[in-house]
Amino acid sequence: MHDLLIKNTRPLGGHAADILIRDGRIAAIGPALVAENVPVEDAAGRIAIPGLVDTHTHLDKSLLGYPWYVNTVGPRLIDKIDNERKVKQDYGLNAHTQSMRHALQSVGYGTTLIRTHVDIDTDQGLIALEGVMETRRQLADIVEIEIVAFPQSGLIRRPGTAELLDQAMAMGADLVGGLDPCGMDRDPKAHLDTIFALAEKYGKGIDIHLHEGGELGAFSMELMFERIRALSMQGKVAVSHAFCLGHSDWNMTQALIDTCAELDVPILTTAPPSHVVPSLKRLRAAGVRFGAGIDGFRDTWGPYGNGDMLERAMLLGMKNNLRRDDELLMALDVCTTGGAIAMDRQQHALTVGGRGDVVIVEGETVAEAIVTHQPRTLVVTAGHVVARDGISLRERP
Repeated sequence: MHDLLIKNTRPLGGHAADILIRDGRIAAIGPALVAENVPVEDAAGRIAIPGLVDTHTHLDKSLLGYPWYVNTVGPRLIDKIDNERKVKQDYGLNAHTQSMRHALQSVGYGTTLIRTHVDIDTDQGLIALEGVMETRRQLADIVEIEIVAFPQSGLIRRPGTAELLDQAMAMGADLVGGLDPCGMDRDPKAHLDTIFALAEKYGKGIDIHLHEGGELGAFSMELMFERIRALSMQGKVAVSHAFCLGHSDWNMTQALIDTCAELDVPILTTAPPSHVVPSLKRLRAAGVRFGAGIDGFRDTWGPYGNGDMLERAMLLGMKNNLRRDDELLMALDVCTTGGAIAMDRQQHALTVGGRGDVVIVEGETVAEAIVTHQPRTLVVTAGHVVARDGISLRERP
């Protein structure tokens, strides 16, 4: 934890103020603050926002540092999953090196909190988890990393995966992951029973990838709701993607959204242009915790993305038809404080008492900062300067 005084900034585009961080927490926000023997950074009138939050990514998948990957993979989800597993083996991909590259690039863009899904499967075992855990250890003072043990290749369809997930949780993974209980494993009862049992065993939460759309996705969500009620796991189960919440049947989706609010089920989106997605305004109106993430980038799944959550806020705004400046502030909240709240980090905010994660951005207003997403002038994690001018101070391997 560090002390730092940031002078001449505009918190969230408001009036000029200084920000004093003591022991990694925001101690004061106001004009003309003075603190003896504290390092000083001059923001020169630029905007300050909270640290950016990536609630859904895959640190172990990135091909950063490799030559351009020529993608010729078929359209099905299983095609992409099987191809990725093969490429990892062919390349001899080192999950520690790749997760360091990915995480530090994200830090340069202002991300200070990450939830990453790490592949656990019967081909590679726990190697990816070991690599990402080492990255988490080495970058503990630079970025917070939360790990989901994720059965990317399927759970029931690949015997032995459940036992590996058990070992992953014993090793220190933070959450149990799941994936398309119907579409991938074609045995939703066994899939959900397995991951809920592991979560109950270790006293941990769950984060389930749900690509299933329409009524199939709704069916899977209802099965999750049943287990949340039965096991009193309100607030402990998040759903990533949740494409079914963007279905055109308003009554069906509103009932699901209302139940997410009732059972405190956070929804984590990547706002992909290629899919219908949950509505930011509808989730917000219902009181559902809502976060956003980059997903993978520069990997075998696709070429798009760069780790910039401010750019993701713009994409979230475009996908939700947010045009007014106050609406874009909602998009930024999903990618900062709101995303942290979806991850049960309640003090990740630009307020007195909040964690000292501050990003200095360019723009006359927050809306301009989002849509232009120029290089971040300064990135601060718990009072520690970790990046300048869009580049992490810790060199990437």
